[in-house]
Amino acid sequence: MLYKSRKEYSEEELKILDLMAQKFPTISDAATEIVNLKAILYLPKGTEHFLTDLHGEYKAFQHVLKNASGVIRRKVNEIFGHTLREAEKRELCTLIYYPEEKLELVKRHEPDLDDWYHMTMNQLVEVCRNVSTKYSRSKVNKALPQDFSYIFQELLHESNTHDMPNKMDYFNAILSSVIEVGRADEFIIAISHVIQQLTIDCLHIIGDIYDRGPGPHIIMDILSDYHTVDIQWGNHDVLWMGAAAGNKASIANVLRISARYANLDVLENGYGINLLPLARFAMETYANDPCTNFRPKTLQYNRMDERDMLFTAQIHKAIAVMQFKIEGQMILAHPEYEMENRLLLDKMDLEKGTVIIDGAEYRLNDTLFPTIDPANPYALTPEEEDVMHQLMMAFRNSEKLQKHVRFLYSKGSIYLVLNSNLLYHASIPLTDDGRFKEVDICGEVLSGRKLLNRVDRLAREAYFGESDSKEHLEALDYMWYLWCGKNSPLFDKDKMATFENYFVDDKEVRREKKGAYYVHMEEQATCAMILEAFGLDPNSSHIISGHIPVKSGKGESPIKAGGRLLMIDGGFSKAYQSQTGIAGYTLIYNSYGMQLVQHEPFESRRKVIEEGLDIRSTKFVVEALSSRIKVRDTTVGKELLLQIKELKNLLAAYRSGVIKERK
Repeated sequence: MLYKSRKEYSEEELKILDLMAQKFPTISDAATEIVNLKAILYLPKGTEHFLTDLHGEYKAFQHVLKNASGVIRRKVNEIFGHTLREAEKRELCTLIYYPEEKLELVKRHEPDLDDWYHMTMNQLVEVCRNVSTKYSRSKVNKALPQDFSYIFQELLHESNTHDMPNKMDYFNAILSSVIEVGRADEFIIAISHVIQQLTIDCLHIIGDIYDRGPGPHIIMDILSDYHTVDIQWGNHDVLWMGAAAGNKASIANVLRISARYANLDVLENGYGINLLPLARFAMETYANDPCTNFRPKTLQYNRMDERDMLFTAQIHKAIAVMQFKIEGQMILAHPEYEMENRLLLDKMDLEKGTVIIDGAEYRLNDTLFPTIDPANPYALTPEEEDVMHQLMMAFRNSEKLQKHVRFLYSKGSIYLVLNSNLLYHASIPLTDDGRFKEVDICGEVLSGRKLLNRVDRLAREAYFGESDSKEHLEALDYMWYLWCGKNSPLFDKDKMATFENYFVDDKEVRREKKGAYYVHMEEQATCAMILEAFGLDPNSSHIISGHIPVKSGKGESPIKAGGRLLMIDGGFSKAYQSQTGIAGYTLIYNSYGMQLVQHEPFESRRKVIEEGLDIRSTKFVVEALSSRIKVRDTTVGKELLLQIKELKNLLAAYRSGVIKERK
């Protein structure tokens, strides 16, 4: 190795070397780290899980996370084969998924608990050892709970005890001692959680955590505690992000959708947002209105009596009318949004009972609008202004909502390039002939990757920007456009026909036409163009997205463009399952390739625990590889290679005397 003199280093290089020397203060430290990093490069890549469009279905999401989309069951089958009966393997899997609840059940019925503990703990150690083999010892140790760290290290980091008769008594003594001191339950719970964590190395949520289902806040709590996760924002997510930042149009939409799906509890109980001013206003203003079109969509988990249905319908209509007014103000203030076709309040003739939409006249099915002034239809009444101000303050001051939204910003982005995959929620705007569409975004005309980069920066400016500055207010308004604008990469339809869905019976005028992306997305040439724009090989990389439910029940496949595009919105939300025919997809990408897992509806946690009825899933191989992918082939591997290069430079600087050892 040729060593450079101090004069041959630039000032910037010396600063970098000095910073590295603070972390690796000796030749030995630097050399040891090089050895560690080079060894990691030859480990198999960890397992990635991809889910999208969760829409608040926290129970199904939580279970898919706990059973790792069936991976844990397959591991148990591989390890124990015919040595355990099917019922015993189901019991073991259930224990791994829900250790606390399953232990309570076992202790009520098991006649020889100590024997059960010893046998079960041995089985759990075998499973944990198996799922930990693809990781470095250091990474496994970081996943271990502090209470049992030493014990787990002794049990996991040795070869199989059957091949080590000298240590069998030692291992058995450890387990017996854990039982003897009364810590068997804690041991089982801890090792089950370690198995869950090591089975999924990285979780990718490709948008739409919020709206429709009853527990988006619960999903956010789960994700906030998850070991490794990233999120690609969906249009429903940016709607809540805009609401948390104080955008009134976004707030009105969040409230309207929550009322539509009878999920106002998410706001009141989940986020502590006071809806009393809105409720009082709605009951007074629409007291004599049956609000027929605004009766909420109720599912199994939100059954309501007639009184609650009417009350929610009144809130629903009140906030919907305010939404149309506020959106009208936004559209008038931003002609660059090109959304004039959404200005419909001034096109209503309430005496005739009609509305003009795209030049055609349609009959209104509801003409009771006591707060609309025909001379100034987009103006809020003083009472509406007061309600919206109180709601805005409630959203901005909700501690839990702000915590969750900050998490969305810290772990999220519009898109992600990782391990030869391009992840985004919905689309990239295209022209009718399949080229990247140029879009005016706050005065800049951009397309393709540059457009998505600008959108990402604007989303952050909307939340973190200098309050009330021109740039901040512009970005804040754009958060609403991302929700429903025709050139939004998160929406990409000609319109959001909310008004028509409420007030016009003609189904044709309600139709929302998808953008050109959805015409061309199944063409391999289009996917190749997109992948190349993001620096990926079009022959071996994939686009992974969601947003549009795949109608599997009608034979539609999530695998498109010869395998280049994977659309994995399979209907996690119960509201979509009648369309999709299934209950969601999970994409699994491990060192052997890609598998798509198709899920049947999740019945209940109780049935899993008490009856062993796991969620029914079907696995399809998307891409099988001839040789295993190693860490060196991944994005992390490329980063490790750069670190190794920098460490070698530090080593050379130490040995030439340019940098002195610190101890």
